[in-house]
Amino acid sequence: MSGQFSGTPIYILREGSQRTAGRDAQRSNIMAAKAVAGAVRTTLGPKGMDKMLVDTMGDVVITNDGVTILKEMDIEHPAAKMMVEIAKTQDQEVGDGTTTAVVLAGELLKQAEELLEQEIHPTVIAAGYRAAADKSMEILKGLAVSVSAKDEDLLRKIAVTAMTGKGSQSARDELAAMAVRAVRAVVDEDGTVDTDNITVEKKVGGGITDSMMVNGVVIDKDRLHPNMPKSVADARIALLNAAVEIEKTEVDAKIQITSPDQLQAFLDQEENMLKGMVDRIAATGANVLFVQKGIDDLAQHFLAKAGIYTVRRIKKSDMEKLARATGGRVVTSIHEISKEDLGKAGLVEERKVSDEKMTFVEDCENPKSVSIILRGGTEHVVDELDRAMEDALRVVGVAVQDKLLVAGGGAPEVELALRLRAYASTVGGREQLAIEAFANAMEVIPKTLAENAGLDQIDSLVALRSQHEKGMKTAGLDMDTGKPVDMLKLGVVEPLRVKTQAINSAAEAAIMILRIDDVIASKSGGPGGMPGGAGGMPGGMGGMGGEDFE
Repeated sequence: MSGQFSGTPIYILREGSQRTAGRDAQRSNIMAAKAVAGAVRTTLGPKGMDKMLVDTMGDVVITNDGVTILKEMDIEHPAAKMMVEIAKTQDQEVGDGTTTAVVLAGELLKQAEELLEQEIHPTVIAAGYRAAADKSMEILKGLAVSVSAKDEDLLRKIAVTAMTGKGSQSARDELAAMAVRAVRAVVDEDGTVDTDNITVEKKVGGGITDSMMVNGVVIDKDRLHPNMPKSVADARIALLNAAVEIEKTEVDAKIQITSPDQLQAFLDQEENMLKGMVDRIAATGANVLFVQKGIDDLAQHFLAKAGIYTVRRIKKSDMEKLARATGGRVVTSIHEISKEDLGKAGLVEERKVSDEKMTFVEDCENPKSVSIILRGGTEHVVDELDRAMEDALRVVGVAVQDKLLVAGGGAPEVELALRLRAYASTVGGREQLAIEAFANAMEVIPKTLAENAGLDQIDSLVALRSQHEKGMKTAGLDMDTGKPVDMLKLGVVEPLRVKTQAINSAAEAAIMILRIDDVIASKSGGPGGMPGGAGGMPGGMGGMGGEDFE
């Protein structure tokens, strides 16, 4: 019996599943990851170029923000998707350094590939990389310089560094100053910064220099009724999370009206109720009303008569920002509203910003929420400005929270490479090779910076190394001259967390990809899980069986 079946192959995977194992799997994963890193590599640094991404709908995005590029690219390969994850995490944690993280991960894998060729086991490489990443954290902490929330000049330099190369070159000093002012306005007592409290509104029209910051909130809506005042000085603001309408009853109730007088009385009653609501709001002394829900037409008339500037259907998030900025409380019932709940602002005004009317709530005493309006000639310019601003705000926020900075311009990476090589020789064994590979990978950042600026990679790196060997720890690449310069003096600085997060996530992703030795991709098909639904039998037996019955 057994002899009969001895030659039958055993299928454990569905037909059409693909399996790559061993070196092939590693090779294909590393190649995919390197391809992703290669895609964003040219955008690194102040002289990096931009990418133009066109999606299936024909929408265009022009950017050099690593995470935006990777999100917009439709990536299929599973290992390449992991590279996108690195960029996303970096973006969530610190908001900048997304390209750095991806390029580092790609380079770590490229270096590992050479070690795999020398028959060094992936586990050994992983252990070496881990040790090197831990050591890097230690070295970086030693390189960090402290910064305080009061140090406006340094914070501004951080913002400028984050924005450099992001299409906002022309006005970046003004924008950086704006970012710093905004972050400093929203710092909580415990030193945390939630950049959600900074509203960034984009408006096409005007130039980049027309961008401005408002000490308060800008709401993308106009006043409700033309008879309302266009601007209210010394505003007392009521924030209402309820509709100024007659409530419909929950219970089905019928009202029988038998004569015209009764109908009139019914209508008058409704009118009086609405008037009562408006009177109650006016009685608190409010002259501005922001409502999250709807407002009855008749109530609008009464509000206009009372001279109350009103805006309705405001987003919940905007209501929260208004409350933070004006010091008011959001009230959920008209009957509960009192003078104590009102917020204050120096001016509430409707203004036209490039043919759209917006409400400005300005000059709040101590606004814990502020707004920035970005302007630019075309939609793409404004979008890219928005991304640059977002990065700057996040980075300044992180710096204010962590209070630690490192130099930019490739300085920390060259220093790390130098110190890690020294560390490798104390470790010995095969892990030493992995730590050296990690050190080599660090140098991809200064190399790429030089390459993107049109400088010679090797010359730049050699010059940088020699400076660091002499003990110039903050020597980085001056993009204009290609000479090593003290980055702290030049004002090229980044929060420490940008670097630690980038190196950590790059190392973790590289280790994860290295440890994969088998990729099993299943195919989904017709019934039976097979393409064409051939009955799920190997070799398409279901189809052949038909011939016997002719």
